[in-house]
Parts: sequence; structure tokens; C-alpha cells
Amino acid sequence: MRDMMLLVEPLIPGLRRYAHALLQDTAAADDLVQDCLERAISRWHQRRADGNARTWMFTILHNLAMNRLKQSKRRGAHVPLESADDVILGRPATQENGLHEGDIMSATARLPEDQRAVVLLISVEDLSYAETAKALGVPIGTVMSRLSRARERLRIDLADERRPASASHLRSVN
Repeated sequence: MRDMMLLVEPLIPGLRRYAHALLQDTAAADDLVQDCLERAISRWHQRRADGNARTWMFTILHNLAMNRLKQSKRRGAHVPLESADDVILGRPATQENGLHEGDIMSATARLPEDQRAVVLLISVEDLSYAETAKALGVPIGTVMSRLSRARERLRIDLADERRPASASHLRSVN
């Protein structure tokens, strides 16, 4: 532990500078450095003993920063709850949105288990295809084909639910 601290501690100012340069935000950079240190400490045993600790640490930081940037690009800018405008948070759902959401949830529930898991991990939990494949223990090609089949099935199910009821079910009462 002491050897690790002797190698890691002098790297922290450089890691903070690099993180700040990448993210352009002091608080986010500090969080990134903390995540980097946590990952390095928890995986210290995986580091090659003859490898350069500085390079290894910067590689971890860089990969974490790239993942964070990609994630923020997909999800949009993060707005802390304290600084969010009430108008943004207080928008009530319309009745039509509620019905549409119910249709989507019902159609998702009707998917086979393997397809539903892929849809939820990728669309709701925002995992990448590779992360989903690893989480489910299947090849990435299987994830892609299951997602494709699930999307097609959802598209058909949702299109069927939006069709107006056929007039043949109605009878005339005189």
C-alpha cells in the first residue's frame, strides 16, 4: 500500500490538470480524478509490475474521460437539480403521452425475455452494445440481432395498437 501511495500521490496534480483540460470543468475534473484513483487502487494488482505507473494512470483517466464525454453527448448536458428551472421539471404529461407510454410498456412486456433484456439495457440503462453483451454473457452479434428483432416487434405491436378498431365489431341498435 505504501509503495502504491509513493507512486500515485505525485501524479495527482498532473491528473487534475489533464482532467480539467479535457472536461473544462473543475468539479467534473475532480470527480474524474477521484474515479481514476478509485479504479487504480482497486485494480492495482492488475498493473504490470514492470510497467510505468504514470502511463497506466493517465490511460485510466483518459479512458474514463472519453467514456464520460460520450455518455454526456448521448444523454445531453447535465443540469443539477438545484439549478433546474421549475418550468422544465414541472411539465405535466398530457393524456396522450400517458397512453402512448402505456402502449410502449405493454409492448415491451410482451417481448421474449432475451429481447426485452437487451432493449432495457440499451435503451433505458444506456449501456453500449459491448457492455450489454458482457452483462448478458452473449456475443455482441447476438445483442445486435436481438435488438433488431425486438425493435421490429415493437414497431409492429405499436402500429397495431394505433389502428382504429374495426367497424365489424359494432352492431346497429335500432
